[in-house]
Amino acid sequence: MIKTDIIIIGAGPTGLFTVFEAGLLKLKCHLIDALAQPGGQCSEIYPKKPIYDIPAYPEILAGDLVSKLMEQIKPFEPGFTLGERAETLDKQEDGSFIVTTSKGTQHHAPVVVIAGGLGSFEPRKPLIANLNLFESKGVEYMIKDPEVFRNKKVVISGGGDSALDWAIFLADVASEVSLVHRRNEFRGALDSVEKARELAKLGKIQLYTEAEVKEIHGKEDLQAVVIKYNDETKEESYVETDYFIPLFGLSPKLGPIGNWGLEIEKNAIKVNNAKDYQTNIPGVFAIGDVNTYEGKLKLILSGFHEAAVMCQYAYQIINPDKRYVMKYTTVGGVEGFDGSKKEAKKEVVQSIS
Repeated sequence: MIKTDIIIIGAGPTGLFTVFEAGLLKLKCHLIDALAQPGGQCSEIYPKKPIYDIPAYPEILAGDLVSKLMEQIKPFEPGFTLGERAETLDKQEDGSFIVTTSKGTQHHAPVVVIAGGLGSFEPRKPLIANLNLFESKGVEYMIKDPEVFRNKKVVISGGGDSALDWAIFLADVASEVSLVHRRNEFRGALDSVEKARELAKLGKIQLYTEAEVKEIHGKEDLQAVVIKYNDETKEESYVETDYFIPLFGLSPKLGPIGNWGLEIEKNAIKVNNAKDYQTNIPGVFAIGDVNTYEGKLKLILSGFHEAAVMCQYAYQIINPDKRYVMKYTTVGGVEGFDGSKKEAKKEVVQSIS
């Protein structure tokens, strides 16, 4: 059994930053995530997409943000159980918890923090008869590495920001890019819509509006899609392609966490945001996109703030007889469990006699 001070369920940006805030309080953390690598959506879904609202970073790729967070928490030597989903939560007589994963790995700690983003995700799939036969054989539901599509023919379906952004990005990577949307109006950012239409005029993107991909064809791998128009003509276009990427969004699900007796509201966990982001189960906290409260903003930086506040109260649960006096890192520095120490140089002031 793995024993630690804080069990963190979810190794996305908020979960990773929790390790740092807990480390400043000399608390050890162990993270559980169903994905095979840390970083959550930032690593699994859009590692190459830029993020613009991280303080001090005018622009940073999602994957690079994860790398920076991993570098930041390295001195605090967190443990990881990856590729395993948290299945059960069992409260012990002393108030501590045992979290057991889908593979039977048990974790024991006095505090549990749920930082699982929006939960587990499943792509929203179009209703195409043989779609599953070509999954990973030309049909993809997310883009992890754009270089996979270098000099390939790509058909993207969708009308939101993700479909627009990737169509624009791949216009300079793929040999051909087609963007299919069932309406003439897109739901994405105006500048992205305008850029996509401009690239269409230049012949770098083939736009199919008021149309949908209705059939896919191939032998072992995908070879073509059939696009049918929704207007009065009902015309069809047979488009040869190497990849079909339907980007209709993801359906978030809490999974087994939803059965732990937590107070749930609209697929999110209700917390006490007036104090500590604790759930209705004492000792269990929820931070980041997985929680909800009045005025909630689902932003990475909001999750960072919640992590900092939550750790102060977690310290009190773990050390009920101790009083922690917060010190700024500029004053106290950062002392890692690995023996490393970061601190500002102290200036020596000499009096003049």
